[in-house]
Amino acid sequence: MSRPATRNKNKRHRPEDEAEIRSEILRRIHSTGEITQDDIEQLYNIRKTICQGCRVNTRDNPNCFCGLVPPPNGSRKSGLWQKMSEIVASFGPDPAKDLRDSEDSPAGLTNLGATCYANSILQFLYMNRAFRECIFSVEPEVLKQHPVLDQLACLFAQLRASKMAFVDSAPFIKTLDLDNGVQQDSHEFLTLLLSLLERCLSHSEVRNAKTVVQDLFRGSVSHVTRCSMCQQDSEASSKLEDFYELELNVKGLKSLDDSLVDYLSVEALNGDNQYYCESCGTRVDATRCIKLRALPPVLNFQLKRCVFLQKTTAKKKITSTFSFPRLLDMGKRLAQPSDSQMVYELSAVLIHKGTAVNSGHYVAHIKDEITGHWWEFDDEQVSSLGHHPFGEGKSGVVCMPDKVDIVNSPCKDESPSVSNKNYVNPELPSSSGDNNVETYSSTDAYMLMYSIRHSNLGGDRYSVCSADSKERKADVAPLNAKTPLPSHLSEMIDELNASYLIVCDQYKDRKERELSNITQRREEVRSLISEAPVVSLEEPYFWISTDWLRQWADTVAPPNGIDNSTIRCSHGKVPVTKIGSMKRLSSEAWTRLYSKYHGGPCLQDIDCCKVCLLDVAREAVNANSYRDTRASMKELAEAALAGKCFDGTLYYVSKPWLQQWVRRKNSDQPSEADAGPTTGITCPHGQLRPEQAASAKRVLVPEVLWLFLYENANLLLTPRKEEDNSIKPELHLDRLTFPFDSRVCPECSIELTEVACLEDTLREVKMRQRQNHEKLAAGKSFPLSPNLKYYLVPSTWMCKWRNYVNASGKNISLSVKPDSLDGVIDSLICEKHSRLLDRPPGLTCKRGMIFQKIPATDGLAILTANDWDTFCEEWGGRQEKGIIAEIKFRDSLKSNIFGSCQEQSITEDQMNDEVDDQLADREPYIDTSPEVCEDCIGERETSELMEKLNYSDKDICVCLIHGKEAPKSILEASKNCFELDRRTSKRSRKTPFGDKVNLKVSGCTSIYQLKMMIWEYFGVVKENQVLHKGRSIIDGESATLADLNIFPGDVLWVTDSEIHENRDIADELSNQKIDLQLAEEGFRGSLLASSTS
Repeated sequence: MSRPATRNKNKRHRPEDEAEIRSEILRRIHSTGEITQDDIEQLYNIRKTICQGCRVNTRDNPNCFCGLVPPPNGSRKSGLWQKMSEIVASFGPDPAKDLRDSEDSPAGLTNLGATCYANSILQFLYMNRAFRECIFSVEPEVLKQHPVLDQLACLFAQLRASKMAFVDSAPFIKTLDLDNGVQQDSHEFLTLLLSLLERCLSHSEVRNAKTVVQDLFRGSVSHVTRCSMCQQDSEASSKLEDFYELELNVKGLKSLDDSLVDYLSVEALNGDNQYYCESCGTRVDATRCIKLRALPPVLNFQLKRCVFLQKTTAKKKITSTFSFPRLLDMGKRLAQPSDSQMVYELSAVLIHKGTAVNSGHYVAHIKDEITGHWWEFDDEQVSSLGHHPFGEGKSGVVCMPDKVDIVNSPCKDESPSVSNKNYVNPELPSSSGDNNVETYSSTDAYMLMYSIRHSNLGGDRYSVCSADSKERKADVAPLNAKTPLPSHLSEMIDELNASYLIVCDQYKDRKERELSNITQRREEVRSLISEAPVVSLEEPYFWISTDWLRQWADTVAPPNGIDNSTIRCSHGKVPVTKIGSMKRLSSEAWTRLYSKYHGGPCLQDIDCCKVCLLDVAREAVNANSYRDTRASMKELAEAALAGKCFDGTLYYVSKPWLQQWVRRKNSDQPSEADAGPTTGITCPHGQLRPEQAASAKRVLVPEVLWLFLYENANLLLTPRKEEDNSIKPELHLDRLTFPFDSRVCPECSIELTEVACLEDTLREVKMRQRQNHEKLAAGKSFPLSPNLKYYLVPSTWMCKWRNYVNASGKNISLSVKPDSLDGVIDSLICEKHSRLLDRPPGLTCKRGMIFQKIPATDGLAILTANDWDTFCEEWGGRQEKGIIAEIKFRDSLKSNIFGSCQEQSITEDQMNDEVDDQLADREPYIDTSPEVCEDCIGERETSELMEKLNYSDKDICVCLIHGKEAPKSILEASKNCFELDRRTSKRSRKTPFGDKVNLKVSGCTSIYQLKMMIWEYFGVVKENQVLHKGRSIIDGESATLADLNIFPGDVLWVTDSEIHENRDIADELSNQKIDLQLAEEGFRGSLLASSTS
């Protein structure tokens, strides 16, 4: 059997060839009414080749399944083919990642926003083994009575035995009623927390727990004042004061030794600061100092890094390098040196990162008492530092942003590490007198914690060391013993760990299940798509919706059933118009889909709808006929628009409508825009509008073009319904047809004639007024003479009159007519005093003549008596109601050049130098009748000023001047404000004299806030800003812009004095926010504050 000849059938045609072939088939079907199998294969694109490797799916090829699935290594942004890593991320965080590495590694604490200060202190307390064991030993009933103790015990228990790498600190923070969004001082938090815990623990019957705060952290000092004459101490010198930490100065000091010497130094009391000695009975010179009486086992040093700067009235953090030793000998610093060795070892360093006082971040470096291993506690992150407080730098050791250089270390195998701000300095003297003891340095160390060092760590208990070398023993288990948790805490931890492990297992199971499902779905889709193409024309096939197939191939959860309803016609078959929305599916692929998902309907190869195909053929033939006819009619329309004369019967159509019709693209059928070819030339009376009317231009077209437009618009074939109330019943569509001999509507012609006559009359009236007031209409000024009578009218009325009489052309009917003069003059007189409500305009002398200053738009304008009389006749005014103005001088001298009572111009020939000097020495002014009412004007101006100053969200311009003096354009810029509603750029722009920026401000904006904006844009600190408006300097920061009469559109300029050092604006904003809102309150409102009351 020979191979079928499919070469020509499968040959790929060009798009224009395919369109021609398709059009030929449809014409033949329309003419014969017969449809062959070959026609169906051609029109349904069944013979198109099976695509392979296309980047997108081809809509008009039912055999193309490309693009339904991505390439083997490809992915998509969503759906079934999303990257596996993104799908796993959509499951949420894996709880197993929060699993603690081992029982020996500490756990972190969650930061609830700004609670790092509390986390650092809590970790320090927990890592003190004696303290946490005493908390664990508190009776359950006492814990229930004191929620703070209860939550602290639960927190410590979780830090010790939780399976998670970090513990939620929210219950403890909530119990203290702390605001987790406000950064607080860690030293203040420790002081208040110890005070609260001391009060709560006093209710316990367990001896060790009852006084653990006092036994571990409390020492005593005395303030000794000694008379220089009798050498006796004051009575108050014998009083002991408890302390829980020693506050040491840092400014100007380099080491802990220097700070301790400064703390214990002797202060001389002399001069105005003399001491009154009761023994001597007089004011005498004396000395005062602090003496250490007893030291606790845990000695805390608070480094005072916060100082107040008087120049900037702000707080600043001292970031100078400060050194401290690993071993600290405090025996010689007691008031009475102890016989026993009192050597303390560094156990914790609290670090404050950042340059701002009231912001930044707290971390804690704490040593494990048992192993001697250092850890960095940074909220949830806990990192190993090795055997040194700032990291060893060994391989495998986490290097933090602090640095350390290990020199003369007792550990021979430990290599030094270098980082940013912390290091070991062997050259600084040691407190213990041993030059080989390690000394550390830091720029951010904020608190130092030292623990007493004993020769026998295994058997000693913590003690309080005093001057007489006595120790208060406490029965606490040895440090290297591991005490089990109490039963109530152990049960809680077991439940939390069990629930956590369950969550981990659930996440793991879900992840495996979802990924397995996705993998199976991908394999199913790829397998079915590979079977989908129909290999030969003889094989049976099924039609399927492309939308449903794409949704099925791209979603993890496939749709419930096959939906082919969108590709089925009203006859229950497949129309040829849906060829771009469906695919040919092989019988095997359809069987697999249908057996699993069901749905339907099933549309086979025999379900091509021939009825719809005949309709499509008829529409295609009609479309071709319409397209060809319209192309020929378009040529006639273009000729008509060009002015060509045609023979035969002609008809009028709207010229603008025909121009739009010609510009429209050729289409297959008439559109709604083809209706109404004569609507624009039909008057309200249903007749032909005069061509002089607006938008009534018309053009004559030949009868053949009119009939084409007539048929398409369906103007006469479809009668109007009488139910349409918007159409008058007496009008008929045949009256909308206008042959070339149609008469113009007489009524509309008369109306147009009347309007034209009115416009002519109005034009003559305006011309006459321009002639009567030639200088006023042209806006020219004229010289004024004393002893002549003038009149005043509002400048706004004059502007409106000038625009009215100068309007011409199309604007003549649109110009606004001025109001009558009687009403205008009445509005200038106050009802209360019957005086003038506006001040007369100013006068100026030029070349020996007096002129009115250029009037403002809202002021008054001067008229001659002749102009006033004429205006009264033209605009309905009464001469006796006019506001009279006379030119007078401030002194009693009379001008020799103004002797006439008649109005006259003074030419330059009549003037001489003497007269010029005499006129220049005098100040002319206008005297009005009635007089000016200063009371009412003052009230109005005050009201207007208050309204003007009550602005918000308006622009002012600020210029940064690099020189000492601003240019003249800047100095005078505020006199001419720009438009308030104009859009302006907020970006800083370079200018020849400096930088310029527009700032959004309000009348209530303070100078301080304005300076902060300038700081943000130009980088000039507010203390260095010298702010000006014009030539005046703006001082202070508390006044508002309204107080200083700074209006929208004003131009301010600023220079940089460069007196104070630059700093980050974030520090100012942080200090401003904390100081103004919450810093003064501190812990007010929390449980810590109640413990101090």
